[in-house]
Amino acid sequence: LCRRGTKDKPIVIKGIPSEKGELPVIDGRRAMTRPQLRFWGEQRGIIKIGGARDPEDTMPAYIVIENLDIRSARPSFFYFCSDGLQKYFQNAAAIFIEKGEHITIRNCYLHDCGNGLFVAYDTKDLLVENCSIYHNGIANSYYEHNVYTEAAGITFQGNYLGPLRKNCLGNNLKDRSAGLVVRYNWIESGNRQLDLVDSEGGDTIRFDPRYRSAYVYGNVLVKLEEDSNSQMIHYGGDSGDESAYRKGTLFLYNNTLVSRRSSTTLVRLSTNSEHLDCRNNILFTTHAGSSLAILDEKGTAALSYNWIKPGWKAAHSSSFGNVNSEAEIHSGDNPGFQDVAKNLFFLTAKSACLNKAGPLPAAVQNNFPVVQQFKGPRGIEKRPAASLKDLGALERVSEE
Repeated sequence: LCRRGTKDKPIVIKGIPSEKGELPVIDGRRAMTRPQLRFWGEQRGIIKIGGARDPEDTMPAYIVIENLDIRSARPSFFYFCSDGLQKYFQNAAAIFIEKGEHITIRNCYLHDCGNGLFVAYDTKDLLVENCSIYHNGIANSYYEHNVYTEAAGITFQGNYLGPLRKNCLGNNLKDRSAGLVVRYNWIESGNRQLDLVDSEGGDTIRFDPRYRSAYVYGNVLVKLEEDSNSQMIHYGGDSGDESAYRKGTLFLYNNTLVSRRSSTTLVRLSTNSEHLDCRNNILFTTHAGSSLAILDEKGTAALSYNWIKPGWKAAHSSSFGNVNSEAEIHSGDNPGFQDVAKNLFFLTAKSACLNKAGPLPAAVQNNFPVVQQFKGPRGIEKRPAASLKDLGALERVSEE
């Protein structure tokens, strides 16, 4: 795809679901590239946006991809093109965006690929909503993920991000963007659930003022017992060039974070210049409270109005960042979930998390308020007004 639509007349690639809701399938296995097309990076994805010779290259814009099941692009599979039978690269994606602006990916399944979604740095204003992205990755590799993105302005909302393929060591959502918003998603398993690190694309993203803040709210994050990394979230950088790291604030609020792992670190901050603002969350582990640490070795964290099991630690090591409890910490053996074993994290009428939420910073409340919630299996819905003062991501259980 290498064409420009407009805001009023976008280019739409839309599948028509069956009567049972089944989506049309685009399968990378033994797929065929039309001989009339000439573009580089064929081995990088099933659907590619930007970067072509025929059609003539341009900056793609106002493109919508929706209602498609896109699957199976990794080295085990082959496709046909003008050069004959070709094998997909290890980092091939269901959707590969080399460049583009004002792009929406909606209600799609992205699975059985190296990366589910891959977005390169010359991309602006991307919305990913109501998608199921799962069972991606390469066995024994840390470098392929369900989602791997770098853009100037990117929002994830209403998505189900599930476990990677068996023995795959990548993260669930890895991002290098400016203007990152992750809200109202269900994110389960992965090396880390969120890996929010530094831009590799140069000055455009690094000098975007939005690079210094990331907003993660209204999500359910679940770490499984078998996940290889104890950290749920990483914020800062991983290139080794600390001058390029985010060095800003991760705003983490109104999330429900659940770990079934025997040892868990909530957030790793890469340097002492990264800060965690953590409020109105439910931080629950199925193990003892002492198995949960807030930070790793660096950075600062401010905790306000969170529910945490008693016994939690600032860090698991003797060297750790600065953790301050600026407002109430609520605790107990159980936050009052409907059914932890069944992943039903709605709050019961007896929950200790009801009416315990505190105020958000004014700029956060004005620009990124909590007004909706995840609705399974994927999607969002309005959060009931009665639950807006509750901790966590989900509403109360109906008392009827």
